Amino acid sequence: MSTINPIHVIGGGLAGTEATWQIAQAGVPVVLHEMRPHRQSPAHHSEHVAELVCSNSFGAQATDRASGLLHEELRQLGSVVIAKADQHQVPAGGALAVDRALFSRDLTETLEQHPLIELRRDEVSQIPPAGIVVLTTGPLTSPALSQDLQRFTGQAYMSFFDAASPIVVGDSIDQSVAFMASRYDRGEAAYLNCPMTKAQYLHFWTALCQAEQAELKDFERETAKFFEACLPIEEMARRGEDTMRYGPLKPVGLFDARLGDFKDPANKAKKPYAVVQLRQEDKGGQLWNMVGFQTNLRWGEQKRVFRLIPGLEQAEFVRMGVMHRNTFVNSPELLHPTLQFKIRPTLLAAGQLVGTEGYTAASAGGWLAGTNAARLALGKAPLALPVTTMLGALVDFISTAEPKHFQPMPPNFGILPPLPIKVRNKRERYGQYRDRGLSDLQTWCHNHQIAAGTSAWVTSA
Repeated sequence: MSTINPIHVIGGGLAGTEATWQIAQAGVPVVLHEMRPHRQSPAHHSEHVAELVCSNSFGAQATDRASGLLHEELRQLGSVVIAKADQHQVPAGGALAVDRALFSRDLTETLEQHPLIELRRDEVSQIPPAGIVVLTTGPLTSPALSQDLQRFTGQAYMSFFDAASPIVVGDSIDQSVAFMASRYDRGEAAYLNCPMTKAQYLHFWTALCQAEQAELKDFERETAKFFEACLPIEEMARRGEDTMRYGPLKPVGLFDARLGDFKDPANKAKKPYAVVQLRQEDKGGQLWNMVGFQTNLRWGEQKRVFRLIPGLEQAEFVRMGVMHRNTFVNSPELLHPTLQFKIRPTLLAAGQLVGTEGYTAASAGGWLAGTNAARLALGKAPLALPVTTMLGALVDFISTAEPKHFQPMPPNFGILPPLPIKVRNKRERYGQYRDRGLSDLQTWCHNHQIAAGTSAWVTSA
Protein backbone atom coordinates (compact mmCIF):
# COMPACT_ATOMS: atom_id res chain seq x y z
CA MET A 1 0.00 0.00 0.00
CA SER A 2 1.39 3.40 -1.03
CA THR A 3 2.18 5.91 1.71
CA ILE A 4 1.87 8.83 -0.69
CA ASN A 5 -1.18 11.00 -0.13
CA PRO A 6 -3.66 10.75 -3.00
CA ILE A 7 -3.82 13.46 -5.62
CA HIS A 8 -7.28 14.89 -6.28
CA VAL A 9 -8.41 15.46 -9.87
CA ILE A 10 -11.62 17.49 -10.19
CA GLY A 11 -13.59 16.89 -13.39
CA GLY A 12 -13.98 13.71 -15.41
CA GLY A 13 -13.72 15.03 -18.94
CA LEU A 14 -10.92 14.20 -21.36
CA ALA A 15 -8.32 16.24 -19.47
CA GLY A 16 -9.31 14.78 -16.09
CA THR A 17 -9.38 11.23 -17.45
CA GLU A 18 -5.91 11.56 -18.96
CA ALA A 19 -4.50 13.26 -15.87
CA THR A 20 -5.92 10.56 -13.58
CA TRP A 21 -4.45 7.77 -15.69
CA GLN A 22 -0.98 9.32 -15.83
CA ILE A 23 -0.96 9.84 -12.05
CA ALA A 24 -1.99 6.25 -11.36
CA GLN A 25 0.51 4.88 -13.86
CA ALA A 26 3.16 6.72 -11.89
CA GLY A 27 2.30 4.62 -8.86
CA VAL A 28 0.56 7.50 -7.07
CA PRO A 29 -2.97 7.08 -5.66
CA VAL A 30 -5.54 9.41 -7.18
CA VAL A 31 -9.16 10.37 -6.56
CA LEU A 32 -11.11 11.51 -9.60
CA HIS A 33 -14.13 13.63 -8.62
CA GLU A 34 -16.99 13.66 -11.14
CA MET A 35 -20.33 15.20 -10.18
CA ARG A 36 -22.34 13.23 -12.73
CA PRO A 37 -24.80 11.49 -12.41
CA HIS A 38 -25.73 13.13 -9.09
CA ARG A 39 -25.60 16.52 -10.79
CA GLN A 40 -25.77 16.67 -14.56
CA SER A 41 -24.32 19.44 -16.67
CA PRO A 42 -26.54 20.99 -19.37
CA ALA A 43 -24.36 19.45 -22.11
CA HIS A 44 -23.78 15.86 -20.92
CA HIS A 45 -26.10 12.87 -21.32
CA SER A 46 -24.35 9.99 -19.54
CA GLU A 47 -22.48 9.22 -16.35
CA HIS A 48 -19.33 8.06 -18.13
CA VAL A 49 -16.03 9.92 -17.95
CA ALA A 50 -14.56 11.40 -21.12
CA GLU A 51 -17.99 11.84 -22.69
CA LEU A 52 -17.77 13.61 -26.05
CA VAL A 53 -20.51 16.23 -25.91
CA CYS A 54 -20.22 17.67 -29.43
CA SER A 55 -18.57 15.97 -32.38
CA ASN A 56 -17.15 12.46 -32.18
CA SER A 57 -14.04 13.58 -34.08
CA PHE A 58 -10.58 14.32 -32.69
CA GLY A 59 -9.63 16.08 -35.91
CA ALA A 60 -7.42 15.23 -38.86
CA GLN A 61 -5.24 12.14 -38.52
CA ALA A 62 -2.43 13.13 -40.90
CA THR A 63 0.66 14.14 -38.99
CA ASP A 64 1.19 17.14 -41.26
CA ARG A 65 -1.97 18.55 -39.71
CA ALA A 66 -1.92 20.20 -36.29
CA SER A 67 -4.36 17.79 -34.64
CA GLY A 68 -2.71 14.75 -36.24
CA LEU A 69 0.71 15.84 -35.01
CA LEU A 70 -0.66 16.22 -31.49
CA HIS A 71 -2.24 12.73 -31.77
CA GLU A 72 1.16 11.30 -32.63
CA GLU A 73 2.91 13.16 -29.81
CA LEU A 74 0.39 11.74 -27.35
CA ARG A 75 0.90 8.23 -28.70
CA GLN A 76 4.61 8.65 -28.06
CA LEU A 77 3.84 9.84 -24.53
CA GLY A 78 1.52 6.96 -23.61
CA SER A 79 -1.85 8.75 -23.69
CA VAL A 80 -4.74 6.51 -22.62
CA VAL A 81 -7.28 8.77 -24.36
CA ILE A 82 -5.62 8.52 -27.77
CA ALA A 83 -5.01 4.79 -27.29
CA LYS A 84 -8.74 4.25 -26.70
CA ALA A 85 -9.62 6.58 -29.58
CA ASP A 86 -7.46 4.44 -31.88
CA GLN A 87 -9.13 1.31 -30.51
CA HIS A 88 -12.69 2.59 -31.04
CA GLN A 89 -12.11 4.42 -34.31
CA VAL A 90 -14.91 4.60 -36.87
CA PRO A 91 -14.61 5.55 -40.57
CA ALA A 92 -14.44 9.32 -40.98
CA GLY A 93 -12.34 10.05 -44.03
CA GLY A 94 -9.10 11.60 -42.87
CA ALA A 95 -10.26 12.26 -39.30
CA LEU A 96 -9.80 10.30 -36.08
CA ALA A 97 -13.44 9.74 -35.09
CA VAL A 98 -14.71 7.29 -32.50
CA ASP A 99 -17.78 5.37 -31.42
CA ARG A 100 -18.46 7.80 -28.61
CA ALA A 101 -20.49 5.39 -26.44
CA LEU A 102 -17.91 2.59 -26.55
CA PHE A 103 -15.07 5.07 -26.15
CA SER A 104 -16.33 6.72 -22.96
CA ARG A 105 -17.62 3.46 -21.47
CA ASP A 106 -14.24 1.77 -22.03
CA LEU A 107 -12.35 4.66 -20.44
CA THR A 108 -14.69 4.63 -17.44
CA GLU A 109 -14.15 0.89 -16.92
CA THR A 110 -10.40 1.25 -17.44
CA LEU A 111 -10.15 3.85 -14.70
CA GLU A 112 -12.47 1.97 -12.35
CA GLN A 113 -10.36 -1.18 -12.66
CA HIS A 114 -7.05 0.51 -11.81
CA PRO A 115 -6.09 -0.30 -8.20
CA LEU A 116 -4.77 3.22 -7.53
CA ILE A 117 -7.79 5.11 -8.89
CA GLU A 118 -10.90 5.97 -6.92
CA LEU A 119 -13.72 7.37 -9.04
CA ARG A 120 -15.75 9.42 -6.60
CA ARG A 121 -19.19 10.67 -7.70
CA ASP A 122 -19.50 14.00 -5.93
CA GLU A 123 -19.58 17.70 -6.66
CA VAL A 124 -16.57 19.68 -5.45
CA SER A 125 -17.63 23.22 -4.65
CA GLN A 126 -14.31 24.47 -3.27
CA ILE A 127 -10.68 23.93 -4.21
CA PRO A 128 -9.17 21.57 -1.62
CA PRO A 129 -6.98 23.78 0.58
CA ALA A 130 -4.09 21.32 0.89
CA GLY A 131 -2.35 18.63 -1.09
CA ILE A 132 -1.80 18.26 -4.83
CA VAL A 133 -4.89 19.08 -6.88
CA VAL A 134 -5.59 19.10 -10.63
CA LEU A 135 -8.51 21.18 -11.92
CA THR A 136 -10.04 19.86 -15.15
CA THR A 137 -13.63 21.04 -14.86
CA GLY A 138 -13.89 22.44 -18.37
CA PRO A 139 -16.11 25.17 -19.83
CA LEU A 140 -19.12 24.15 -17.72
CA THR A 141 -17.48 24.47 -14.32
CA SER A 142 -20.18 24.55 -11.63
CA PRO A 143 -21.16 28.01 -10.32
CA ALA A 144 -19.95 27.24 -6.79
CA LEU A 145 -16.48 26.11 -7.91
CA SER A 146 -16.30 29.01 -10.37
CA GLN A 147 -16.88 31.45 -7.52
CA ASP A 148 -14.25 29.76 -5.38
CA LEU A 149 -11.75 29.90 -8.23
CA GLN A 150 -12.48 33.59 -8.67
CA ARG A 151 -11.84 34.10 -4.96
CA PHE A 152 -8.62 32.08 -5.17
CA THR A 153 -7.17 33.97 -8.14
CA GLY A 154 -8.37 37.37 -6.97
CA GLN A 155 -8.90 38.31 -10.60
CA ALA A 156 -11.75 38.83 -13.01
CA TYR A 157 -12.52 35.20 -13.62
CA MET A 158 -13.81 34.52 -17.11
CA SER A 159 -17.19 32.84 -16.96
CA PHE A 160 -19.61 34.23 -19.49
CA PHE A 161 -21.38 33.83 -22.79
CA ASP A 162 -18.38 34.32 -25.00
CA ALA A 163 -17.64 35.18 -28.60
CA ALA A 164 -14.15 34.98 -30.03
CA SER A 165 -12.79 36.48 -33.25
CA PRO A 166 -11.11 34.41 -35.96
CA ILE A 167 -7.33 34.15 -36.03
CA VAL A 168 -5.42 34.25 -39.32
CA VAL A 169 -1.91 33.10 -40.24
CA GLY A 170 0.21 36.16 -40.99
CA ASP A 171 1.84 34.67 -44.08
CA SER A 172 -1.60 34.24 -45.67
CA ILE A 173 -2.42 37.97 -45.45
CA ASP A 174 -1.69 39.95 -48.62
CA GLN A 175 0.59 42.63 -47.25
CA SER A 176 0.69 44.41 -50.56
CA VAL A 177 -2.86 45.39 -49.61
CA ALA A 178 -2.73 45.48 -45.80
CA PHE A 179 -0.57 48.10 -44.09
CA MET A 180 0.94 48.40 -40.61
CA ALA A 181 -0.29 51.26 -38.46
CA SER A 182 -1.78 52.08 -35.09
CA ARG A 183 -4.75 54.40 -34.87
CA TYR A 184 -3.62 58.03 -34.49
CA ASP A 185 0.00 56.77 -34.50
CA ARG A 186 -0.26 55.86 -30.82
CA GLY A 187 2.90 53.93 -29.97
CA GLU A 188 4.58 51.44 -32.27
CA ALA A 189 2.59 50.33 -35.32
CA ALA A 190 0.96 47.17 -33.99
CA TYR A 191 -2.00 46.48 -36.31
CA LEU A 192 -2.34 45.18 -39.84
CA ASN A 193 -5.02 47.23 -41.57
CA CYS A 194 -7.09 46.06 -44.55
CA PRO A 195 -8.58 49.12 -46.32
CA MET A 196 -11.92 48.91 -48.14
CA THR A 197 -13.49 51.10 -50.81
CA LYS A 198 -17.18 51.94 -50.55
CA ALA A 199 -18.07 49.31 -53.14
CA GLN A 200 -15.99 46.64 -51.34
CA TYR A 201 -17.51 47.55 -48.00
CA LEU A 202 -21.10 47.43 -49.24
CA HIS A 203 -20.50 44.07 -50.91
CA PHE A 204 -19.01 42.73 -47.67
CA TRP A 205 -21.81 44.24 -45.54
CA THR A 206 -24.52 42.66 -47.71
CA ALA A 207 -22.86 39.22 -47.60
CA LEU A 208 -22.39 39.46 -43.83
CA CYS A 209 -26.05 40.34 -43.23
CA GLN A 210 -27.18 37.38 -45.32
CA ALA A 211 -24.71 34.80 -43.95
CA GLU A 212 -25.97 31.75 -42.08
CA GLN A 213 -25.49 31.57 -38.31
CA ALA A 214 -24.71 28.50 -36.21
CA GLU A 215 -27.36 27.01 -33.96
CA LEU A 216 -27.07 27.61 -30.22
CA LYS A 217 -27.78 24.93 -27.64
CA ASP A 218 -30.74 25.51 -25.38
CA PHE A 219 -28.64 26.32 -22.30
CA GLU A 220 -26.49 28.70 -24.37
CA ARG A 221 -29.54 30.49 -25.78
CA GLU A 222 -30.68 31.17 -22.23
CA THR A 223 -27.46 33.04 -21.44
CA ALA A 224 -27.12 34.91 -24.74
CA LYS A 225 -28.53 38.05 -23.12
CA PHE A 226 -25.13 38.62 -21.49
CA PHE A 227 -23.55 39.02 -24.89
CA GLU A 228 -24.38 42.68 -25.62
CA ALA A 229 -20.95 43.89 -24.50
CA CYS A 230 -19.30 41.64 -27.09
CA LEU A 231 -21.71 41.87 -30.01
CA PRO A 232 -21.20 39.48 -32.96
CA ILE A 233 -20.05 41.31 -36.08
CA GLU A 234 -23.05 40.02 -38.08
CA GLU A 235 -25.46 41.41 -35.47
CA MET A 236 -23.66 44.73 -35.62
CA ALA A 237 -24.00 44.72 -39.42
CA ARG A 238 -27.74 44.05 -39.24
CA ARG A 239 -28.22 47.17 -37.12
CA GLY A 240 -27.46 49.38 -40.08
CA GLU A 241 -25.26 49.93 -43.09
CA ASP A 242 -22.85 52.23 -41.26
CA THR A 243 -22.84 50.61 -37.80
CA MET A 244 -19.54 48.78 -38.39
CA ARG A 245 -17.98 51.94 -39.84
CA TYR A 246 -18.65 53.71 -36.55
CA GLY A 247 -17.38 50.68 -34.63
CA PRO A 248 -14.45 48.32 -35.28
CA LEU A 249 -14.22 49.23 -39.01
CA LYS A 250 -14.02 53.00 -38.52
CA PRO A 251 -11.57 54.45 -41.09
CA VAL A 252 -10.22 57.25 -38.91
CA GLY A 253 -6.81 57.88 -37.42
CA LEU A 254 -5.00 55.47 -39.76
CA PHE A 255 -2.26 56.49 -42.18
CA ASP A 256 -0.93 54.31 -44.98
CA ALA A 257 2.56 55.65 -45.65
CA ARG A 258 2.49 54.15 -49.13
CA LEU A 259 -0.34 56.44 -50.26
CA GLY A 260 0.79 59.80 -48.95
CA ASP A 261 -0.99 62.21 -46.61
CA PHE A 262 -4.77 61.89 -46.91
CA LYS A 263 -5.04 65.57 -45.98
CA ASP A 264 -3.51 66.39 -49.34
CA PRO A 265 -6.46 67.12 -51.70
CA ALA A 266 -4.77 64.98 -54.37
CA ASN A 267 -4.90 61.95 -52.06
CA LYS A 268 -8.38 62.48 -50.64
CA ALA A 269 -9.92 59.88 -52.96
CA LYS A 270 -7.47 57.26 -51.68
CA LYS A 271 -8.77 57.45 -48.13
CA PRO A 272 -10.39 54.12 -47.11
CA TYR A 273 -14.15 53.98 -46.67
CA ALA A 274 -13.71 51.34 -43.95
CA VAL A 275 -10.75 49.49 -42.42
CA VAL A 276 -10.55 46.00 -40.92
CA GLN A 277 -7.82 45.75 -38.28
CA LEU A 278 -5.88 42.65 -37.26
CA ARG A 279 -4.01 42.57 -33.96
CA GLN A 280 -0.86 40.51 -33.34
CA GLU A 281 -1.82 37.42 -31.35
CA ASP A 282 1.54 35.79 -30.54
CA LYS A 283 5.08 36.83 -29.67
CA GLY A 284 6.47 35.92 -33.09
CA GLY A 285 3.85 37.78 -35.11
CA GLN A 286 2.73 34.65 -36.92
CA LEU A 287 -0.93 34.87 -35.83
CA TRP A 288 -3.31 37.81 -36.26
CA ASN A 289 -6.70 38.34 -34.59
CA MET A 290 -9.51 40.02 -36.53
CA VAL A 291 -10.35 42.89 -34.18
CA GLY A 292 -14.05 43.17 -33.38
CA PHE A 293 -14.98 40.13 -35.47
CA GLN A 294 -16.43 37.93 -32.74
CA THR A 295 -19.07 35.92 -34.56
CA ASN A 296 -21.62 33.14 -34.52
CA LEU A 297 -21.53 32.45 -38.25
CA ARG A 298 -21.08 28.89 -39.45
CA TRP A 299 -17.43 28.18 -40.11
CA GLY A 300 -17.86 27.76 -43.87
CA GLU A 301 -19.71 31.07 -43.99
CA GLN A 302 -16.94 32.79 -42.05
CA LYS A 303 -14.35 31.71 -44.60
CA ARG A 304 -16.56 32.74 -47.52
CA VAL A 305 -17.54 36.15 -46.18
CA PHE A 306 -14.33 37.20 -44.43
CA ARG A 307 -12.29 36.39 -47.54
CA LEU A 308 -14.22 39.22 -49.25
CA ILE A 309 -12.08 41.61 -47.17
CA PRO A 310 -9.22 43.05 -49.26
CA GLY A 311 -5.96 41.40 -48.23
CA LEU A 312 -7.71 38.34 -46.77
CA GLU A 313 -8.71 36.67 -50.06
CA GLN A 314 -6.34 33.77 -49.34
CA ALA A 315 -6.59 33.93 -45.55
CA GLU A 316 -5.67 30.76 -43.67
CA PHE A 317 -7.72 30.53 -40.48
CA VAL A 318 -6.20 28.70 -37.48
CA ARG A 319 -9.23 29.41 -35.29
CA MET A 320 -12.70 30.28 -36.47
CA GLY A 321 -14.89 32.69 -34.59
CA VAL A 322 -17.08 31.03 -31.98
CA MET A 323 -19.96 31.97 -29.72
CA HIS A 324 -20.74 29.74 -26.77
CA ARG A 325 -20.92 29.53 -23.03
CA ASN A 326 -17.36 29.33 -21.84
CA THR A 327 -15.41 29.28 -18.60
CA PHE A 328 -11.67 29.75 -18.60
CA VAL A 329 -8.99 31.40 -16.52
CA ASN A 330 -6.56 34.07 -17.66
CA SER A 331 -3.76 31.54 -17.99
CA PRO A 332 -0.96 33.95 -19.03
CA GLU A 333 -1.31 35.70 -15.68
CA LEU A 334 -1.90 32.58 -13.59
CA LEU A 335 -0.03 29.56 -14.95
CA HIS A 336 3.51 28.35 -15.56
CA PRO A 337 4.26 26.29 -18.73
CA THR A 338 4.14 23.27 -16.39
CA LEU A 339 0.40 24.03 -15.85
CA GLN A 340 1.06 24.86 -12.19
CA PHE A 341 -0.58 27.94 -10.68
CA LYS A 342 2.04 30.57 -9.90
CA ILE A 343 0.49 31.36 -6.52
CA ARG A 344 0.14 27.70 -5.55
CA PRO A 345 2.49 25.25 -7.32
CA THR A 346 0.63 22.22 -5.91
CA LEU A 347 -2.49 23.30 -7.82
CA LEU A 348 -2.50 22.49 -11.53
CA ALA A 349 -5.12 22.86 -14.26
CA ALA A 350 -5.74 21.59 -17.78
CA GLY A 351 -8.28 21.40 -20.57
CA GLN A 352 -10.66 24.09 -21.73
CA LEU A 353 -10.49 25.66 -18.28
CA VAL A 354 -6.99 26.96 -19.14
CA GLY A 355 -7.86 28.08 -22.68
CA THR A 356 -6.92 25.15 -24.91
CA GLU A 357 -9.57 24.21 -27.45
CA GLY A 358 -10.55 20.79 -28.74
CA TYR A 359 -10.62 17.19 -27.58
CA THR A 360 -7.00 16.43 -28.38
CA ALA A 361 -5.72 19.59 -26.71
CA ALA A 362 -7.70 18.76 -23.57
CA SER A 363 -6.20 15.27 -23.47
CA ALA A 364 -2.72 16.67 -24.03
CA GLY A 365 -3.08 19.19 -21.21
CA GLY A 366 -4.35 16.42 -18.98
CA TRP A 367 -1.26 14.39 -19.80
CA LEU A 368 1.06 17.23 -18.78
CA ALA A 369 -0.87 18.25 -15.66
CA GLY A 370 -1.21 14.64 -14.50
CA THR A 371 2.42 13.88 -15.19
CA ASN A 372 3.61 16.94 -13.28
CA ALA A 373 1.23 16.30 -10.39
CA ALA A 374 2.66 12.79 -10.06
CA ARG A 375 6.21 14.10 -10.26
CA LEU A 376 5.49 16.59 -7.47
CA ALA A 377 4.14 13.75 -5.32
CA LEU A 378 7.29 11.73 -6.02
CA GLY A 379 9.61 14.61 -5.16
CA LYS A 380 10.65 15.25 -8.77
CA ALA A 381 10.81 18.49 -10.71
CA PRO A 382 7.88 19.21 -13.04
CA LEU A 383 8.45 19.12 -16.80
CA ALA A 384 7.80 21.49 -19.69
CA LEU A 385 7.91 20.21 -23.27
CA PRO A 386 9.95 21.73 -26.12
CA VAL A 387 8.08 24.59 -27.80
CA THR A 388 8.82 22.96 -31.16
CA THR A 389 6.31 20.23 -30.27
CA MET A 390 2.62 20.94 -30.70
CA LEU A 391 1.91 20.26 -27.02
CA GLY A 392 4.84 22.39 -25.88
CA ALA A 393 3.86 25.27 -28.18
CA LEU A 394 0.23 25.17 -27.10
CA VAL A 395 1.06 25.30 -23.40
CA ASP A 396 3.70 27.97 -24.02
CA PHE A 397 1.10 30.07 -25.82
CA ILE A 398 -1.54 29.93 -23.09
CA SER A 399 1.05 30.70 -20.41
CA THR A 400 2.82 33.59 -22.20
CA ALA A 401 0.19 35.29 -24.42
CA GLU A 402 -0.86 38.88 -23.85
CA PRO A 403 -3.21 38.63 -20.84
CA LYS A 404 -5.34 41.60 -21.90
CA HIS A 405 -6.50 39.93 -25.09
CA PHE A 406 -6.20 36.27 -24.11
CA GLN A 407 -8.67 33.92 -25.80
CA PRO A 408 -8.75 30.10 -26.04
CA MET A 409 -6.54 28.55 -28.72
CA PRO A 410 -6.69 25.22 -30.60
CA PRO A 411 -3.61 23.34 -31.82
CA ASN A 412 -2.25 24.98 -34.98
CA PHE A 413 1.05 25.39 -36.77
CA GLY A 414 0.96 29.16 -36.36
CA ILE A 415 2.01 28.90 -32.70
CA LEU A 416 5.19 26.94 -33.50
CA PRO A 417 8.55 28.75 -33.74
CA PRO A 418 9.44 29.61 -37.35
CA LEU A 419 11.61 27.21 -39.33
CA PRO A 420 15.25 28.26 -39.81
CA ILE A 421 14.61 28.62 -43.54
CA LYS A 422 11.25 29.90 -44.75
CA VAL A 423 9.26 27.32 -46.74
CA ARG A 424 6.61 28.72 -49.08
CA ASN A 425 4.74 25.50 -49.85
CA LYS A 426 2.28 25.00 -47.01
CA ARG A 427 2.19 21.19 -47.11
CA GLU A 428 5.98 21.01 -47.16
CA ARG A 429 6.22 23.60 -44.36
CA TYR A 430 3.85 21.63 -42.16
CA GLY A 431 5.78 18.45 -42.89
CA GLN A 432 8.96 20.13 -41.70
CA TYR A 433 7.21 21.35 -38.55
CA ARG A 434 6.15 17.76 -37.91
CA ASP A 435 9.59 16.27 -38.50
CA ARG A 436 11.27 18.83 -36.25
CA GLY A 437 8.68 18.41 -33.50
CA LEU A 438 8.74 14.62 -33.40
CA SER A 439 12.54 14.60 -33.51
CA ASP A 440 12.74 17.08 -30.62
CA LEU A 441 10.17 15.07 -28.68
CA GLN A 442 12.23 11.91 -29.13
CA THR A 443 15.32 13.72 -27.87
CA TRP A 444 13.39 15.16 -24.93
CA CYS A 445 12.06 11.73 -23.99
CA HIS A 446 15.57 10.28 -24.18
CA ASN A 447 17.00 13.08 -22.02
CA HIS A 448 14.31 12.45 -19.38
CA GLN A 449 14.59 8.67 -19.68
CA ILE A 450 11.01 8.35 -20.92
CA ALA A 451 10.50 5.23 -23.01
CA ALA A 452 8.30 5.78 -26.07
CA GLY A 453 4.71 4.91 -25.34
CA THR A 454 5.07 5.02 -21.55
CA SER A 455 4.26 7.53 -18.87
CA ALA A 456 6.78 10.18 -17.82
CA TRP A 457 6.86 8.87 -14.24
CA VAL A 458 9.54 6.32 -15.17
CA THR A 459 12.15 9.05 -15.42
CA SER A 460 14.71 9.41 -12.68
CA ALA A 461 15.63 12.90 -13.83
